[in-house]
Amino acid sequence: MKCPARTRALIAVSCLFTLLAVGCPGETPKPGPAGSGPAPTGTKRIVILTNGDDPFWDACEAGAMKAEEELGLTGQGYAVTFDRADFTDKGQVDKIKQYALQKDLVAFGISVFNPDSPAVAKELKALQDRGIKVVTIDGDMNREKYRDTRFAYLGTDNIVGGRELGRAGKALTPDGSKFAFFVGNTGAANAIARMEGFVEGAGEKFTEVERLEDRGDRPTARKNVQDALDRHPDTNMLVGIWAYNTPQAVAVVKDRKIRDKEKVLCFDSAEASISAMKDGNVDVMVVQNPYQMGFIGVKLLKALVEDDKAIVNEMYPTYSHEGTNDLFQTELRVVVPNAESPIKADLFEKDTVFMTLEEFEKWLKERGLTSS
Repeated sequence: MKCPARTRALIAVSCLFTLLAVGCPGETPKPGPAGSGPAPTGTKRIVILTNGDDPFWDACEAGAMKAEEELGLTGQGYAVTFDRADFTDKGQVDKIKQYALQKDLVAFGISVFNPDSPAVAKELKALQDRGIKVVTIDGDMNREKYRDTRFAYLGTDNIVGGRELGRAGKALTPDGSKFAFFVGNTGAANAIARMEGFVEGAGEKFTEVERLEDRGDRPTARKNVQDALDRHPDTNMLVGIWAYNTPQAVAVVKDRKIRDKEKVLCFDSAEASISAMKDGNVDVMVVQNPYQMGFIGVKLLKALVEDDKAIVNEMYPTYSHEGTNDLFQTELRVVVPNAESPIKADLFEKDTVFMTLEEFEKWLKERGLTSS
């Protein structure tokens, strides 16, 4: 029996509604980064994107989420997303493009992996052209070429941090040392500044033998230490520039049983570096405050969205894209194993906080952190 045309049409419409209700195969939403779940209609999203995936960023994420809570952002219609790239230009570009498609994006903070990347610069400029507020956190764009791709920089003054680590090295070996640098990317703005600062702070008696990059790959980071020691057996100081570099140096020194010969200095306090200092295998840590970066980063981005001049002017009282007028310096600490260390507080700038490891661990515990 043939169905009347009207009946066939009703059946077709019914089937269509059934398909729409069930959905298409393979479209199950994938889990995303912290705070990246579906946002209510009208939500204004603030995103912070790191240069890569490392425990260093755990404290920054904790600070960002604390800002969301303490500033009452959810009740004001905001949502904070904290995401991690993969230590590549492409990884950051892909992430920026992904967030650019989200209609609720109002502000974007980024720790730049490669400060000279024209692709990253292009995407950040495109965000700004749409009215999205952009700041750099911990890692800046090349200020000579791409300063206008962000409103301002927030993070450590890495030249100062490098100088402080160099001064610490000088106190450990007053007669000088032959040293090697280890870092993820020798071209990153923070890496360049830290290494230049170290050379300044350590002085003329110190000789750099190599600076090696690993592009965020841990096995390469370890091999770099081995290779540097093989090529320069008279090296007696190893300097970790990014958080994960020092645990690799410690491992090689322990394997070769050369701790009596090698001084180990580091930027940042990875959990493994803290443990190594406890065991007598790290001589000094210059420590940033990524928790503060996350908290103040969210606070600044919200202020920019709302044109809150009081907060912006407090952070950047002489704001311009010249000199240091668009740079906000977060806290810096020097951590030594104990009071018997030859490294003393009076060696450092007045704003640098000096701590023993015991004092530093107490500071971390008060904030629910295991690294910084």
